Amino acid sequence: MTKQFNSKGDLAHNGAPPAFRDPLHVGRPNIGDRDHFLQFADEILKRRWLTNDGEVVRSLEKEICKLLDVRHCIAMCNGTIALEIAIRALGLKGEVIVPAWTFIATAHALYWQGITPVFADIDPATQNLDPVSVREKISPQTSGIIGVHLWGRPAPIQELQALADEYGIKLMFDAAHAIGCTYNGQHIGKFGACEVLSFHATKVFNTFEGGAVVTDDDELAEAMRLMRNFGFAGYDNVVYPGTNGKLTEVCAAMGLVNLNSLQNFIECNRQRYEAYLGALNGVEGLKLISPCGTSTPNYHYVVLVLDQQLAGQRDELIKTLHAENVLARKYFWPGCHRMLPYREGAPWEATNVPNTDDIARRVLVLPTGSAVRLDDIFTIAEIIKCYLAN
Repeated sequence: MTKQFNSKGDLAHNGAPPAFRDPLHVGRPNIGDRDHFLQFADEILKRRWLTNDGEVVRSLEKEICKLLDVRHCIAMCNGTIALEIAIRALGLKGEVIVPAWTFIATAHALYWQGITPVFADIDPATQNLDPVSVREKISPQTSGIIGVHLWGRPAPIQELQALADEYGIKLMFDAAHAIGCTYNGQHIGKFGACEVLSFHATKVFNTFEGGAVVTDDDELAEAMRLMRNFGFAGYDNVVYPGTNGKLTEVCAAMGLVNLNSLQNFIECNRQRYEAYLGALNGVEGLKLISPCGTSTPNYHYVVLVLDQQLAGQRDELIKTLHAENVLARKYFWPGCHRMLPYREGAPWEATNVPNTDDIARRVLVLPTGSAVRLDDIFTIAEIIKCYLAN
Protein backbone atom coordinates (compact mmCIF):
# COMPACT_ATOMS: atom_id res chain seq x y z
CA MET A 1 0.00 0.00 0.00
CA THR A 2 1.27 3.49 -0.84
CA LYS A 3 2.05 5.47 2.28
CA GLN A 4 0.25 8.79 2.79
CA PHE A 5 1.74 12.00 4.13
CA ASN A 6 0.17 14.74 6.18
CA SER A 7 0.49 18.47 5.52
CA LYS A 8 3.84 18.66 7.34
CA GLY A 9 5.36 15.91 5.24
CA ASP A 10 5.17 13.32 8.04
CA LEU A 11 3.87 9.88 7.21
CA ALA A 12 0.20 9.68 8.13
CA HIS A 13 0.18 6.25 9.76
CA ASN A 14 -3.07 6.48 11.70
CA GLY A 15 -1.25 5.00 14.67
CA ALA A 16 0.99 2.71 12.61
CA PRO A 17 4.74 2.60 13.23
CA PRO A 18 7.18 4.80 11.26
CA ALA A 19 8.46 3.89 7.82
CA PHE A 20 11.36 1.88 9.27
CA ARG A 21 11.03 -0.30 12.35
CA ASP A 22 14.76 -0.12 13.05
CA PRO A 23 16.59 3.19 12.71
CA LEU A 24 18.74 3.74 9.63
CA HIS A 25 21.95 5.45 10.76
CA VAL A 26 24.64 7.43 9.01
CA GLY A 27 27.87 5.45 9.41
CA ARG A 28 26.53 2.08 10.54
CA PRO A 29 29.64 -0.13 10.80
CA ASN A 30 30.80 -2.30 7.94
CA ILE A 31 31.81 -5.76 9.14
CA GLY A 32 33.84 -8.25 7.10
CA ASP A 33 34.22 -12.00 7.55
CA ARG A 34 33.14 -12.68 11.15
CA ASP A 35 34.59 -16.19 11.26
CA HIS A 36 37.97 -14.88 10.11
CA PHE A 37 37.87 -12.22 12.83
CA LEU A 38 36.97 -14.75 15.53
CA GLN A 39 39.85 -16.94 14.38
CA PHE A 40 42.20 -13.95 14.73
CA ALA A 41 40.78 -13.19 18.19
CA ASP A 42 41.31 -16.78 19.32
CA GLU A 43 44.94 -16.71 18.16
CA ILE A 44 45.51 -13.40 19.96
CA LEU A 45 44.18 -14.84 23.20
CA LYS A 46 46.35 -17.92 22.84
CA ARG A 47 49.48 -15.78 22.35
CA ARG A 48 48.50 -13.55 25.31
CA TRP A 49 49.92 -10.54 23.46
CA LEU A 50 47.05 -8.09 23.48
CA THR A 51 48.74 -4.76 22.74
CA ASN A 52 52.12 -2.98 22.51
CA ASP A 53 53.15 -3.35 18.86
CA GLY A 54 52.13 -6.97 18.41
CA GLU A 55 52.37 -8.98 15.22
CA VAL A 56 48.76 -8.29 14.14
CA VAL A 57 49.30 -4.52 14.39
CA ARG A 58 52.49 -4.84 12.37
CA SER A 59 50.68 -6.93 9.76
CA LEU A 60 47.95 -4.31 9.44
CA GLU A 61 50.54 -1.54 9.05
CA LYS A 62 52.28 -3.53 6.33
CA GLU A 63 49.04 -4.14 4.42
CA ILE A 64 48.03 -0.48 4.57
CA CYS A 65 51.46 0.50 3.25
CA LYS A 66 50.92 -1.85 0.32
CA LEU A 67 47.41 -0.57 -0.33
CA LEU A 68 48.38 3.11 -0.29
CA ASP A 69 51.89 2.70 -1.74
CA VAL A 70 53.56 4.47 1.19
CA ARG A 71 56.74 3.66 3.10
CA HIS A 72 55.33 3.92 6.62
CA CYS A 73 52.03 3.36 8.42
CA ILE A 74 52.00 4.09 12.15
CA ALA A 75 48.82 2.59 13.59
CA MET A 76 47.18 4.46 16.48
CA CYS A 77 44.37 3.95 18.97
CA ASN A 78 42.19 6.53 17.18
CA GLY A 79 42.34 9.20 14.52
CA THR A 80 42.38 12.13 16.95
CA ILE A 81 45.47 10.88 18.77
CA ALA A 82 47.00 10.24 15.35
CA LEU A 83 46.37 13.90 14.46
CA GLU A 84 47.91 15.09 17.73
CA ILE A 85 51.02 12.94 17.32
CA ALA A 86 51.48 14.00 13.69
CA ILE A 87 51.10 17.67 14.64
CA ARG A 88 53.67 17.31 17.41
CA ALA A 89 56.10 15.29 15.29
CA LEU A 90 56.00 17.97 12.59
CA GLY A 91 56.90 20.61 15.18
CA LEU A 92 53.84 22.75 14.46
CA LYS A 93 53.33 25.71 16.79
CA GLY A 94 51.74 29.14 16.98
CA GLU A 95 48.94 29.12 14.41
CA VAL A 96 47.86 26.42 11.96
CA ILE A 97 45.28 26.98 9.25
CA VAL A 98 42.40 24.49 9.01
CA PRO A 99 39.03 24.56 7.28
CA ALA A 100 36.12 25.85 9.33
CA TRP A 101 34.05 23.11 7.66
CA THR A 102 35.35 19.84 9.11
CA PHE A 103 34.81 17.51 12.04
CA ILE A 104 35.75 19.26 15.25
CA ALA A 105 38.63 16.85 16.00
CA THR A 106 40.75 18.60 13.35
CA ALA A 107 40.66 21.79 15.42
CA HIS A 108 40.75 20.10 18.83
CA ALA A 109 43.94 18.21 18.00
CA LEU A 110 45.68 21.56 17.53
CA TYR A 111 44.14 23.16 20.61
CA TRP A 112 45.34 20.28 22.80
CA GLN A 113 48.88 20.96 21.60
CA GLY A 114 48.62 24.63 22.61
CA ILE A 115 48.27 25.69 18.96
CA THR A 116 45.68 28.16 17.69
CA PRO A 117 43.51 26.78 14.88
CA VAL A 118 42.88 29.54 12.34
CA PHE A 119 39.74 28.83 10.34
CA ALA A 120 39.83 29.36 6.60
CA ASP A 121 36.85 29.25 4.25
CA ILE A 122 35.90 26.60 1.72
CA ASP A 123 35.21 26.50 -1.97
CA PRO A 124 31.40 26.01 -2.04
CA ALA A 125 31.67 23.81 -5.15
CA THR A 126 33.97 21.25 -3.46
CA GLN A 127 33.41 21.99 0.27
CA ASN A 128 37.19 21.74 0.68
CA LEU A 129 39.69 24.43 1.70
CA ASP A 130 39.80 27.47 -0.56
CA PRO A 131 43.49 28.29 -1.26
CA VAL A 132 42.59 31.97 -1.65
CA SER A 133 41.17 32.04 1.88
CA VAL A 134 44.19 30.10 3.18
CA ARG A 135 46.56 32.71 1.74
CA GLU A 136 44.57 35.48 3.45
CA LYS A 137 44.94 33.71 6.83
CA ILE A 138 48.71 33.22 6.71
CA SER A 139 50.52 35.34 9.28
CA PRO A 140 54.02 35.47 10.80
CA GLN A 141 52.74 33.04 13.46
CA THR A 142 51.59 30.43 10.91
CA SER A 143 53.58 27.19 11.06
CA GLY A 144 51.40 24.92 8.97
CA ILE A 145 48.26 24.01 7.06
CA ILE A 146 46.03 21.00 7.62
CA GLY A 147 44.04 20.16 4.51
CA VAL A 148 41.00 17.94 4.88
CA HIS A 149 39.78 15.57 2.18
CA LEU A 150 36.17 16.20 3.12
CA TRP A 151 33.66 13.48 2.20
CA GLY A 152 36.63 11.64 0.63
CA ARG A 153 36.97 14.29 -2.09
CA PRO A 154 40.61 15.37 -2.45
CA ALA A 155 41.53 18.76 -1.04
CA PRO A 156 43.29 21.16 -3.47
CA ILE A 157 46.55 19.30 -2.92
CA GLN A 158 48.76 21.03 -5.47
CA GLU A 159 47.60 24.53 -4.58
CA LEU A 160 48.07 23.96 -0.85
CA GLN A 161 51.52 22.47 -1.40
CA ALA A 162 52.48 25.49 -3.49
CA LEU A 163 51.36 27.82 -0.66
CA ALA A 164 53.27 25.78 1.93
CA ASP A 165 56.42 25.89 -0.20
CA GLU A 166 56.06 29.62 -0.87
CA TYR A 167 55.78 30.51 2.82
CA GLY A 168 58.11 27.82 4.17
CA ILE A 169 55.44 26.17 6.33
CA LYS A 170 54.38 22.53 6.82
CA LEU A 171 51.47 20.84 5.08
CA MET A 172 49.70 17.72 6.34
CA PHE A 173 46.31 16.24 5.56
CA ASP A 174 43.40 14.94 7.59
CA ALA A 175 42.36 11.99 5.43
CA ALA A 176 39.82 10.59 7.91
CA HIS A 177 37.18 10.23 5.17
CA ALA A 178 39.44 9.19 2.36
CA ILE A 179 40.88 5.67 2.65
CA GLY A 180 40.42 3.96 -0.69
CA CYS A 181 40.17 7.26 -2.56
CA THR A 182 42.64 8.46 -5.19
CA TYR A 183 43.81 11.75 -6.68
CA ASN A 184 45.27 11.83 -10.20
CA GLY A 185 45.84 8.08 -10.03
CA GLN A 186 47.59 8.11 -6.65
CA HIS A 187 46.04 6.90 -3.41
CA ILE A 188 45.22 9.51 -0.82
CA GLY A 189 47.95 8.98 1.77
CA LYS A 190 50.94 10.03 -0.32
CA PHE A 191 50.54 13.80 -0.07
CA GLY A 192 51.98 16.50 2.17
CA ALA A 193 54.42 15.63 4.94
CA CYS A 194 51.97 12.99 6.18
CA GLU A 195 48.30 12.06 6.12
CA VAL A 196 46.12 10.99 9.03
CA LEU A 197 43.55 8.21 8.66
CA SER A 198 40.60 7.35 10.86
CA PHE A 199 39.49 3.77 11.39
CA HIS A 200 36.51 4.67 13.55
CA ALA A 201 33.48 2.39 13.40
CA THR A 202 31.57 4.90 11.25
CA LYS A 203 34.19 4.97 8.47
CA VAL A 204 34.16 2.84 5.31
CA PHE A 205 37.04 0.87 6.84
CA ASN A 206 37.13 0.34 10.59
CA THR A 207 39.18 -1.35 13.30
CA PHE A 208 36.35 -0.89 15.83
CA GLU A 209 38.24 2.25 16.93
CA GLY A 210 41.58 3.30 15.53
CA GLY A 211 43.59 5.44 13.16
CA ALA A 212 47.01 5.82 11.60
CA VAL A 213 49.51 8.25 10.14
CA VAL A 214 50.98 7.38 6.76
CA THR A 215 54.10 9.00 5.34
CA ASP A 216 57.12 8.49 3.10
CA ASP A 217 59.35 10.41 5.54
CA ASP A 218 61.58 7.96 7.43
CA GLU A 219 62.60 10.41 10.15
CA LEU A 220 59.04 11.57 10.76
CA ALA A 221 57.80 7.98 11.00
CA GLU A 222 60.49 7.11 13.54
CA ALA A 223 59.53 10.11 15.68
CA MET A 224 55.84 9.15 15.64
CA ARG A 225 56.53 5.55 16.58
CA LEU A 226 58.48 6.86 19.55
CA MET A 227 55.71 9.26 20.55
CA ARG A 228 52.90 6.70 20.46
CA ASN A 229 54.66 4.50 23.05
CA PHE A 230 55.46 6.97 25.86
CA GLY A 231 58.76 7.91 24.24
CA PHE A 232 60.38 4.52 24.90
CA ALA A 233 63.45 3.76 22.78
CA GLY A 234 64.04 0.23 24.02
CA TYR A 235 63.53 -1.21 27.48
CA ASP A 236 63.61 1.34 30.31
CA ASN A 237 64.97 4.03 27.99
CA VAL A 238 62.56 6.97 27.74
CA VAL A 239 63.97 9.60 25.40
CA TYR A 240 60.86 11.72 24.72
CA PRO A 241 57.74 12.80 26.66
CA GLY A 242 55.42 10.64 24.56
CA THR A 243 51.89 9.42 25.07
CA ASN A 244 49.92 6.18 24.75
CA GLY A 245 48.68 6.02 21.17
CA LYS A 246 48.99 2.28 20.56
CA LEU A 247 46.43 0.22 18.65
CA THR A 248 45.39 -3.07 20.28
CA GLU A 249 45.82 -6.45 18.61
CA VAL A 250 42.10 -7.20 18.49
CA CYS A 251 41.40 -3.87 16.79
CA ALA A 252 44.14 -4.59 14.26
CA ALA A 253 42.56 -8.01 13.64
CA MET A 254 39.27 -6.29 12.80
CA GLY A 255 41.27 -4.09 10.46
CA LEU A 256 42.90 -6.97 8.61
CA VAL A 257 39.53 -8.67 8.15
CA ASN A 258 37.85 -5.49 6.94
CA LEU A 259 40.75 -4.60 4.66
CA ASN A 260 40.04 -7.81 2.75
CA SER A 261 36.49 -6.54 2.18
CA LEU A 262 37.30 -2.87 1.52
CA GLN A 263 36.59 -3.02 -2.21
CA ASN A 264 33.30 -4.79 -1.49
CA PHE A 265 32.34 -2.04 0.97
CA ILE A 266 33.20 0.63 -1.61
CA GLU A 267 31.16 -1.16 -4.29
CA CYS A 268 28.25 -1.41 -1.86
CA ASN A 269 28.52 2.34 -1.22
CA ARG A 270 28.67 3.06 -4.95
CA GLN A 271 25.46 1.12 -5.59
CA ARG A 272 23.66 3.02 -2.85
CA TYR A 273 24.97 6.37 -4.05
CA GLU A 274 23.68 5.61 -7.54
CA ALA A 275 20.34 4.47 -6.12
CA TYR A 276 19.97 7.81 -4.32
CA LEU A 277 21.04 9.62 -7.48
CA GLY A 278 18.36 7.87 -9.50
CA ALA A 279 15.64 8.12 -6.85
CA LEU A 280 16.16 11.86 -6.32
CA ASN A 281 16.82 12.71 -9.95
CA GLY A 282 14.83 15.73 -11.07
CA VAL A 283 13.79 16.82 -7.58
CA GLU A 284 14.02 20.59 -7.74
CA GLY A 285 16.21 22.27 -5.15
CA LEU A 286 18.28 19.19 -4.23
CA LYS A 287 21.74 18.13 -5.34
CA LEU A 288 23.88 15.18 -4.30
CA ILE A 289 27.60 15.86 -4.02
CA SER A 290 29.29 14.01 -6.86
CA PRO A 291 32.82 12.58 -7.18
CA CYS A 292 35.51 14.92 -8.48
CA GLY A 293 36.72 14.34 -12.02
CA THR A 294 40.36 13.78 -11.02
CA SER A 295 39.63 11.27 -8.27
CA THR A 296 38.05 7.94 -7.48
CA PRO A 297 35.84 8.03 -4.37
CA ASN A 298 34.82 5.55 -1.71
CA TYR A 299 31.21 6.85 -1.86
CA HIS A 300 30.97 6.62 1.91
CA TYR A 301 28.99 9.82 2.43
CA VAL A 302 25.75 10.60 0.64
CA VAL A 303 25.68 14.38 1.02
CA LEU A 304 22.54 16.24 0.00
CA VAL A 305 22.80 19.99 -0.59
CA LEU A 306 19.61 22.07 -0.58
CA ASP A 307 19.41 25.20 -2.67
CA GLN A 308 18.98 28.64 -1.16
CA GLN A 309 15.18 28.54 -1.34
CA LEU A 310 14.99 25.27 0.60
CA ALA A 311 17.75 26.06 3.12
CA GLY A 312 15.26 27.27 5.72
CA GLN A 313 13.47 23.91 5.58
CA ARG A 314 16.56 21.75 6.14
CA ASP A 315 16.00 21.23 9.86
CA GLU A 316 12.30 20.42 9.39
CA LEU A 317 13.19 17.92 6.68
CA ILE A 318 15.64 16.24 9.08
CA LYS A 319 12.95 16.18 11.76
CA THR A 320 10.57 14.49 9.33
CA LEU A 321 13.18 11.91 8.38
CA HIS A 322 13.92 11.22 12.04
CA ALA A 323 10.22 10.67 12.70
CA GLU A 324 10.41 7.87 10.13
CA ASN A 325 13.57 6.38 11.74
CA VAL A 326 15.82 7.77 9.01
CA LEU A 327 18.54 9.33 11.16
CA ALA A 328 19.98 11.85 8.69
CA ARG A 329 22.65 14.18 10.06
CA LYS A 330 23.57 17.81 9.48
CA TYR A 331 27.35 17.35 9.51
CA PHE A 332 29.27 19.58 10.38
CA TRP A 333 26.84 22.26 11.44
CA PRO A 334 27.41 25.02 12.47
CA GLY A 335 31.10 24.86 11.51
CA CYS A 336 34.06 24.67 13.88
CA HIS A 337 34.33 28.46 14.10
CA ARG A 338 30.82 28.70 15.58
CA MET A 339 31.23 25.95 18.19
CA LEU A 340 31.55 27.19 21.73
CA PRO A 341 35.29 26.76 22.42
CA TYR A 342 36.27 28.66 19.27
CA ARG A 343 33.35 31.07 19.03
CA GLU A 344 34.24 32.52 22.43
CA GLY A 345 37.97 32.46 21.83
CA ALA A 346 37.91 34.24 18.47
CA PRO A 347 34.48 35.72 17.75
CA TRP A 348 35.73 37.61 14.70
CA GLU A 349 36.15 34.29 12.92
CA ALA A 350 32.37 33.89 12.75
CA THR A 351 32.07 36.72 10.24
CA ASN A 352 34.66 35.93 7.60
CA VAL A 353 33.99 32.40 6.33
CA PRO A 354 30.76 33.10 4.43
CA ASN A 355 30.90 30.01 2.23
CA THR A 356 31.15 27.79 5.30
CA ASP A 357 28.22 29.55 6.94
CA ASP A 358 26.15 29.12 3.79
CA ILE A 359 26.95 25.44 3.22
CA ALA A 360 26.46 24.61 6.91
CA ARG A 361 22.77 25.50 6.74
CA ARG A 362 22.12 23.58 3.50
CA VAL A 363 23.76 20.16 3.98
CA LEU A 364 22.32 16.93 5.26
CA VAL A 365 23.92 13.47 5.16
CA LEU A 366 21.78 10.40 4.43
CA PRO A 367 22.17 6.80 5.65
CA THR A 368 24.12 4.47 3.38
CA GLY A 369 26.44 1.49 3.54
CA SER A 370 25.97 -2.22 4.00
CA ALA A 371 23.28 -1.79 6.68
CA VAL A 372 20.98 0.04 4.22
CA ARG A 373 19.11 -1.95 1.56
CA LEU A 374 18.57 -0.55 -1.91
CA ASP A 375 14.80 -0.72 -1.35
CA ASP A 376 15.25 1.43 1.76
CA ILE A 377 16.74 4.18 -0.38
CA PHE A 378 13.64 4.47 -2.54
CA THR A 379 11.50 4.80 0.58
CA ILE A 380 13.83 7.50 1.95
CA ALA A 381 13.60 9.34 -1.36
CA GLU A 382 9.79 9.16 -1.25
CA ILE A 383 9.77 10.66 2.25
CA ILE A 384 11.95 13.54 1.02
CA LYS A 385 9.87 14.12 -2.11
CA CYS A 386 6.57 13.99 -0.27
CA TYR A 387 7.86 16.41 2.37
CA LEU A 388 8.94 18.89 -0.30
CA ALA A 389 5.67 18.50 -2.18
CA ASN A 390 3.81 19.60 0.94
